[in-house]
Amino acid sequence: MNPNESEHSSSDTQPSPRGFWSLFVVQFQGAFSDNVYRTLAMFLIVNMTLPFFNDASRPFRMALVGALFALPFILFSMAGGFLADRFSKRSVAIGTKIAEIVIMLLATGALLWSEPILLLATVFLMGAQSAFFGPTKYGLLPELLPERKLSWGNGVIELGTFLAIVAGTIGGGWLFEVLTGKQVWAGVILVALAVLGTVWSFGITRVPAADSKKIFQVNTFADLGKQLGLIRRDRILYLAILGNTYFFFLGALVQQYTIYSFGKDLLGLSEGQITAWLMSSVALGIGMGSYAAGRLSGNKIEYGLIPLGSIGMTLAGAFLALPNPTVTGTIIALALYGFFCGFFIVPVTALIQHRPDRTDKGAIIAAGNLLSFVGIFIAAGIFAMFAGVFHFSPRQIFLITTVMTVAGTIYALWLLPDAFLRFIMWIATHTIYRIKVLGRDNVPAKGGALFVCNHLSLADACLLQAAVERPVRFIMLKALYDKPFIGHWAKLTGAIPISSELRPRDMIKSLQAASDALRNGEVVCIFAEGQITRIGQMMPFRRGFERIMKDVDAPIIPVGLDGVWGSIFSFSEHKFVWKWPRRFPYPITVNFGKALPPTATPPEVRQVVQELLAEAWNERKARMRPLHHSFVVSARRRPRRVAMADATTPAVTF
Repeated sequence: MNPNESEHSSSDTQPSPRGFWSLFVVQFQGAFSDNVYRTLAMFLIVNMTLPFFNDASRPFRMALVGALFALPFILFSMAGGFLADRFSKRSVAIGTKIAEIVIMLLATGALLWSEPILLLATVFLMGAQSAFFGPTKYGLLPELLPERKLSWGNGVIELGTFLAIVAGTIGGGWLFEVLTGKQVWAGVILVALAVLGTVWSFGITRVPAADSKKIFQVNTFADLGKQLGLIRRDRILYLAILGNTYFFFLGALVQQYTIYSFGKDLLGLSEGQITAWLMSSVALGIGMGSYAAGRLSGNKIEYGLIPLGSIGMTLAGAFLALPNPTVTGTIIALALYGFFCGFFIVPVTALIQHRPDRTDKGAIIAAGNLLSFVGIFIAAGIFAMFAGVFHFSPRQIFLITTVMTVAGTIYALWLLPDAFLRFIMWIATHTIYRIKVLGRDNVPAKGGALFVCNHLSLADACLLQAAVERPVRFIMLKALYDKPFIGHWAKLTGAIPISSELRPRDMIKSLQAASDALRNGEVVCIFAEGQITRIGQMMPFRRGFERIMKDVDAPIIPVGLDGVWGSIFSFSEHKFVWKWPRRFPYPITVNFGKALPPTATPPEVRQVVQELLAEAWNERKARMRPLHHSFVVSARRRPRRVAMADATTPAVTF
């Protein structure tokens, strides 16, 4: 691994689709091989005659294999994070794939001689190889993809990973049954796959080292403490790391252990049927849910999906805890369980990748990776205790995990209540509204910024917040701020109340609060017209935001909301709310303009917003033209009798 790779030209470090897909193939192959060998080794160990283990010790044998795979992640993840920062991540990826070839050769020997100690040792070594590769894999994504594609990339990677888990889990069970006494051929196949993965790793884009002068900390747990200190400073990142740890704990407890016992003891299935029907259904569900979450995030990190994932996991887990399970019902419930797990994990993973500073990204991702495998390691002990000591049934374990999920969700929402609000807004903007976002790249990823927007309806703040992933503090009329329901939402989101009826001192205090928020790196939004338009046209911008931006070094982001007039929350037809929407779902456009300097005047900002509205209107008109054309063509093709009948009906507005 050559640290001088950091000296490559900038053209080598641009986001590269080819480099991303090379990483995808390498990750897919590694996950597939891991699961083939781990599943095969677990089934072999469970069915072997071993010293210190009697025939009733199945839970302890299964837990031993899982713990040995997880332990290297606890021991070596921080070292993997160091390598991911100190050297080019491409070089680290290639090095780990070469190590995989050597490990698979040892695994072939273990399968040839049916040697349990060597089987367990190679499971440990496979975990070590994956521990070194993990921080590199996740750290590469932000360097191979632009930020707007990060959720999509995570969804694709997670889909590929869990498809590999499906195929690997099925393959391991199938090889166990088909190659009885001939498992050495499974080792030969795994060696060949490791060679192919190594060759493909050379296609990953060359990227510079994040910190080529970084010094390795011998006491990796001290380094972990340092990273945990950085994580605690960011509440959202802290909760994302916590949620990621719980996800892997739950996944290990359910997929690696409980499902096997469920299929064996309650459904009477063979090893091959358990892997092909049960384990694969939950893994496939996670992959599909991850892909769907990436698509539904709308090119942003949508952590409003996390509560939706928790609710779905709770319902599916409760169903699996019911008595008298059937094979078909279990497969469907496990697939849904996995699907909602995907909704949970994609935004969590994207937050972990996005929020740390670039120089700390590799180490923080490594810390998160380590903690996730602490969760997996604990899951092995919990399963051994539940199934081996207390003799809980698989249904009882599903019930316990369901209660844990509910408790964890309530705790997370208590710490981060705006996640629930984002969940509500996500539901609304995927049912009542259909939002098209233009210019999202103009919103700074970090640091203070003032949104200056036109004002068309009571729902403008919700629509604007739904269009961006960063929390926004809105400057709100005090009359609305004091209303029971709206005020509760406003306080949770940190809205800043203001009113022309306030005393000058109180008015200045509100504007100063907005200035302080910008200096602290927050996003603030002001509707510069001062009130909701009553005529559907943009009114003059007031000068309040000039006072906010005084002595503040932050950009002004002009925002144009288009298409909102006519919705039930606008003042069209001279009333709010009490009218039918013109369309359902209601199409609107949010257009973010390029940053303006903090000295921009109200007329200058208003002119830019006017141009953004014209651009959004033209874009919306272009989108609707094909639909209008198809409607006209189909109408022309109707029989004359029907067309005449339609002549008395109201015109359809697009």
